[in-house]
Parts: sequence; structure tokens; C-alpha cells
Amino acid sequence: MPPIHTSYAPNVGSVVAVLVNQNERVNLDQPMVIIEAMKMQTTLCAEASGKVSEVFVQVGDECSVGMPLVDIHGDGASHTQTEKVLNTNSTNQRLLDELRSRAALTLDEQRIEQQQKRHQKGYLTARENLQNLCPIDGFVEYGQMAVAAQRLRRDYDDLKSATAADGVITGVGRVNQSLVAEENSQAAIVINDYSVLAGTQGYFHHLKLDRMLAVAAEKKYPVIMFTEGGGGRPGDTDITTVNSGLQCQSFATWASLQGKVPRISVANGYCFAGNAALFGAADITIATQASWIGMAGPAMIEGGGLGVVKPTDIGPSAKQAKNGVIDILVKNEKQAAEMAKKCLLYFQGPLKDGHECSFADQKTLNHVLPEDRRFVYDVKDIINVVADSDSFTEIKAQFGAAIITGFIHLQGQPVGVIASNCKVLGGAIDVDAGEKASQFMHLCQQFSIPLVVLCDTPGFMVGPEHEDKGAVRRLSQLFVAGSQLTVPLVAVVLRKCYGLGAQALLGGNTSQPSYTIAWPTGEFGAMGLEGAVKLGFKKELAEVQDPTARTALYDKLLAEQYQKGQAQEVASVLEIDAVIDPADTRKTLILALLG
Repeated sequence: MPPIHTSYAPNVGSVVAVLVNQNERVNLDQPMVIIEAMKMQTTLCAEASGKVSEVFVQVGDECSVGMPLVDIHGDGASHTQTEKVLNTNSTNQRLLDELRSRAALTLDEQRIEQQQKRHQKGYLTARENLQNLCPIDGFVEYGQMAVAAQRLRRDYDDLKSATAADGVITGVGRVNQSLVAEENSQAAIVINDYSVLAGTQGYFHHLKLDRMLAVAAEKKYPVIMFTEGGGGRPGDTDITTVNSGLQCQSFATWASLQGKVPRISVANGYCFAGNAALFGAADITIATQASWIGMAGPAMIEGGGLGVVKPTDIGPSAKQAKNGVIDILVKNEKQAAEMAKKCLLYFQGPLKDGHECSFADQKTLNHVLPEDRRFVYDVKDIINVVADSDSFTEIKAQFGAAIITGFIHLQGQPVGVIASNCKVLGGAIDVDAGEKASQFMHLCQQFSIPLVVLCDTPGFMVGPEHEDKGAVRRLSQLFVAGSQLTVPLVAVVLRKCYGLGAQALLGGNTSQPSYTIAWPTGEFGAMGLEGAVKLGFKKELAEVQDPTARTALYDKLLAEQYQKGQAQEVASVLEIDAVIDPADTRKTLILALLG
């Protein structure tokens, strides 16, 4: 007797199809009965080839688990799957092909006209910018199938390519993967696409942005955002219940990430209105030379009755770099992507073990300062010698230039640097420089980046003109920022360390840093030595009638004050912690900051 193979119901359900009859021959895996439960269908197939001896159910019957459905007298033969299964596979392949075709409509290869327009301007496409940030094969894209909310006024098939991804690429990729630990390389990426409706922000565009920012907040991913675009989009007609659009969450959400995850923005071309608001709210702003950034574009300016202006008259990059809107100015988008990756590197933790760490000959620091204490020098020469080779990145180079701010690596560890620049105002701290330094202190504090201060300042910039700029209010913020520092801070006094300005630069006083050191050339005082002598000994100097004798007395008093304020003397009364050989600066910083 041939064996009997019984097929049983695997779950509760209703029989919606019986595909075999008694005495019918069936093949292995041939469909026989279909059961439906919760709108899902399960097909019971023959477990062996042979002849159907009995069918226990008919259409409409209710099945219980384990209920017999069909008996087969097996013949032991084995056969391939039936045509019905192949047809199912054919359906799945069709859907897969449709998916691939749809996704391709968002890529440059299917958007040749838009790509050519970008290249004719000397610009890159959004997806080319993406390729310059991270490996594409590791990029997880969100919302690729989105189109502009304009189905009511435009052909849907046209929207799929013309408004690809609704004008913004969003996703998660690995940035600097070869340089930092794998777990630190994940980053959220947002790239506005100017080839889609001039990069304007539509309904689904904002939903995608909000989704990406929520992911960044939850996963603690840093964000790199390319912000090119013309602001809000008035042409999205599908969303008929929105009147003002002021309920949009994107701007508040983006701003709320401050201090939680690092945010780097990149501008190229026109960046107006909402796009500019996103750009300006980032922690580090990078822009190309061919950038125009403004809180309103030409249409909004004209609509407000403020005249007709060309877009190239609004916030050109040369001006925005000088007023501090742009932190780092680069030549083009390719350089912008490289700079964004370099800046992000300072927030991704230490470089990988085994990373080659080279640095300059430290003995050159013994010769960097001029013999005459009145002469200027370039403090960047000191920064570049102390830091790991090619690791220094300056922030806001053209704004508040009396102080230099930026990041370096020390033995592969990220460190923030604030340095007096005696080439500008003799290193006196004006309101722009003070504001820049306090903002940088906040940034390092928020992301636990240790700080080095290289001090050579005669103090705060003074005078009626300076007070007209709100010096009292704005410069005081440097004390506030310093008082909130909990990250390691090491102060190195290179030369001048005078007055309130020096105190503020050191975090509040010479005891505020975790380690305060000086080079032998360091000099300290409540105010500049020359001013202290002229003010403190005004009466004595006035009593000397002979000009030659008065000059001699002045020089004598100045020498005495200089001697009292020399680094070694100040260290002898414990107002600073140590005086070091300049050539030992790098070694000392590594020990004091990194242990």
C-alpha cells in the first residue's frame, strides 16, 4: 500500500479555495487549499506527489488548528514547483522591477538635464555632494520616494523625477569611518537639492527633515546639512487644510539640538529665508565663495516694499565671512564636503589606535617670539608646531581676528584652541573677538572638548568708540562662558597677560584653568606696564622738569614693574603654576589635558 499523506490546517481560518478534486493526481508542492484569516491567505501545498484520496473541506468551511484537509496516496515521485508558484514569483519580480525604476528616477542618471544645469554653474548635484561625504553603499536613505505635494496641479509621473525626494536627501551614513571608531562614525545627513524647485521647502520636504532630526536626536548622531535653497514653497496645493504653515516644527527642532549633537551646515549658491535660518543656527557654518546667504530673498524683499534687489546683492560670502555668519570659507562644494568631514572629526572622539601622529620640531618654539617684546609675530606658527601635523582648523578667521579660535588634534585627541593674535589690535580683545571666544568656549563645553588658551593680550579694547558697540554687555559674556567651563582648560601665557581681558581669556583668573603655565617671556599685571607707570607714578614723573631725567625715571620705573611682573616672579608667589621651556609646550599640554 502506498503511504497516505494528510495535510492539516496550520491555523484557524476560513477555506476560500479548494484547488484539487478526489482521485486527481497532484505533484509535490502543488497548491491544494487556501485558508484566509485576518485578511491574510495561507496556501496548503501537497507534501508528496500521488493521487488525492479524499478532500475533507469545501469553500466556506471554518477550520481549526490541526484539522485534516486533504489525504494523498503518495507514489514516492518528486516533481518541480508548479506554474502557479512561478506566476507568484513573476509578480514579485515585477514589483521589484517597478521599485528599481522608481528609485532610479531620483538619481542623476535619470535627471541628466538637472545635472547639466548644475555643472554649467560649476556646482555639484545633491547626490554628488552626498558621495563626497560618505560611502554610498553604506548610506541608509529616508523618504527617497517623496514628491512635492502638487499632484492636484501637475502630472504625478512628472513629479517623480522633477521633484525627486521632494528636494531634500535625508539619511544616515558613515563619515570618517577610516579615522575613528566604527560606533562614532554614524552621522545624519541632510542635503537640500536646488535642482528641485530651487531647493524650496515644501510640505513633505519638512516632514522628511523633521523625521531625520528626530532620528539624530534619538540616536545622538551628529548632523551635516547642505542648506542651499530659496526658503518656503508656496506652490504645494495638495495640503488644503494648511493656511499659514507656521506650525512647521523644523526650525525649532533644529535649534533644540544645540548642545545635544554637533551640527555642521554648508551653504553654496543661494541660501535664503528658511534655508538661511537653518544654516545660521548650526554649531559650525561652512560656505563656498559662490554663496549668498540672507534671511530674505529678492521676492520677499520686493514684496515687503523694500525695493528690487538682485540675489547676488544679498549676503555675499565675502561679507558674511567678515561679520561672523560664515565660520569657514572654502572655494567650492567639494572643498566644503572635505571641510565638513574635517570639522566633524573633532566631535567624533579620538582618532583610531595606530593612527600615525606626526608633529613639528618643538625646538623651533624657542625662536618664534621676537627679541623685542613690542614686535608682533604670528601665533598660528605656535599652534601649528604644538598640534599634530595638519590638524589645525580655524573658526571665524575673518571675524574678531584679535583672537584666533579653532580645533587641533594632540596625540590624536581633539582639543579646542583660543589664542591671542597680537597682529590685530596688539591682541587687545574687542567686542567681536570677545563674542567669538565666548561662543567657542560654550561649544567646547557642550561637547566635552578640552581647551588650550595661548595668552598674549594687553586686555580689553577701550575707548568711547568701543563702548558705543556695547563693550560692557558683550565682553562680560566672556567671563560668563569661562565660569561655566568644566572641561579641562590649560592656559599658556606666551607674553602679555594684563588686566580684565587676560582674566576673562583664562576663564576668570589665573587659578581658573586646571593648569596655568607661562613661557619665560610671560609678563603679568593689572594693566599694561607702560600705562601702569604713567598712571601710578603720574605725580612723580610730573615733578621732574628735565625731559631727559623724566625719561630716565620712567624707564627705571618701567623696568621695576617689568621685573615684578615677570613669569618667574609671578610663579614664585603661586599666582601661576609653572614656567616652562617653550619646547616643552606640546609635552606639557598632553600631560595636563590628556593624562
